[in-house]
Amino acid sequence: MAILTPGKPPRATSRSRSDARTRFSDRASAWLNHPMADIVLVLTASGLLLALGSIMVWSASTVFSYTQFSDAFYFMRRHLVFLGVALVAGWVTSRIPVDRLRGLGWLVFSVAGLLLALTFTPLGYGVGGNNNWLNLGGANSMLRVQPAEFAKLAIVVWGSAVLANKRRLLDQPKHLLVPFLPFSLLLIGLVVLQHDLGTAILLGGLVVAVLWCVGAPLRVLGTLAVLIAGALGTLVLANRSRVDRILGFLNPGSDLTGINHQPMQALYGLATGGWWGVGLGSSRQKWGSLAEAHTDYVLAIIGEELGLVGTLVVLLLFVILGYAGVRIALRSSTFFGRLVAAGVTSWIMMQALVNVMVVLGLLPVLGVPLPLVSYGGSALLANVMALGVLVACARDEPDAKAWLKRRATLRSKAPKRRFSAVLPGRS
Repeated sequence: MAILTPGKPPRATSRSRSDARTRFSDRASAWLNHPMADIVLVLTASGLLLALGSIMVWSASTVFSYTQFSDAFYFMRRHLVFLGVALVAGWVTSRIPVDRLRGLGWLVFSVAGLLLALTFTPLGYGVGGNNNWLNLGGANSMLRVQPAEFAKLAIVVWGSAVLANKRRLLDQPKHLLVPFLPFSLLLIGLVVLQHDLGTAILLGGLVVAVLWCVGAPLRVLGTLAVLIAGALGTLVLANRSRVDRILGFLNPGSDLTGINHQPMQALYGLATGGWWGVGLGSSRQKWGSLAEAHTDYVLAIIGEELGLVGTLVVLLLFVILGYAGVRIALRSSTFFGRLVAAGVTSWIMMQALVNVMVVLGLLPVLGVPLPLVSYGGSALLANVMALGVLVACARDEPDAKAWLKRRATLRSKAPKRRFSAVLPGRS
């Protein structure tokens, strides 16, 4: 018999703690079994990342905005406009039926290829040595597009449609690789000609990921990996700046005012933050030490201002998003739905991992933004549209489709409220 000490609550026994864990596990399992759980996971994780990204873009860009444009909110306002457009586009893509999205594959590919080709016309211009932008307006116009971001969406949607159409023939390498591989290499080649090696590497990884998701043999994937590595080595050796970047990565203590300045300042920011950070808006690195504070290195500012806890929250949100994407891919009712959901998830997770590894100094600088968090209109628009496609696949799950149909039926049968004006003296 337990002896209760006056004024002190009884200690929880190991059995009661075990029962509490069991009840929590049962409730979590029941919640995850709800037909709309995948949609809620995607919307919650991505919504929190977008909200945090907006706050950190404001915090990280204020100094640079003021010194360059005499307006501390220059980048923040632009980011909010991009975010508004992206949310509308994401909502539209989430409402496209999956079978109709499959029919849009070649159209998506053609638009992405056309935009990439236009960068080699007078409409194209370069930033940081990469000729990968389209300027559709004047100076400082918001009508600037980075077509390579939409090439990622094209490879996922178009590639999934092509492979789904040839599903019964995918055991033959000829049908597995043609036309998916040569047309994908066409898009990647255009990005390479723009001198954007970081995005080209991501596109190559995305091609391999799609083939892996479709069940390509290991010998095919191994051959592709060797060819990609050989092409990457050739492209690096052909450019002195890339060679210096690799040498700087291999010797991080050298040239701290040159090639290793950005990576070292990012590590300083993360180290300064400690557990809880120096406080929102109190970063020191954004005062000129970290030039790309609001774009590629926004995670370093998060680590400095919000600490290790804030950084881990960001990583946890990406893990939740990846978990939801895998669930959607496994539960999709069609082969195309499974493949496109897996492709979108691979893209977001791969890009996030590359950005995190660059900030931590585990990879050379590649110029890859953190999805949903970094500043950048084209990347933000492409990422949110991709998540819209993921939500469309989640809506197409058999249980979710039945639940949505039931809800629509109940709404149609519910009595409609009629509003009438009641005049004085009338009942």
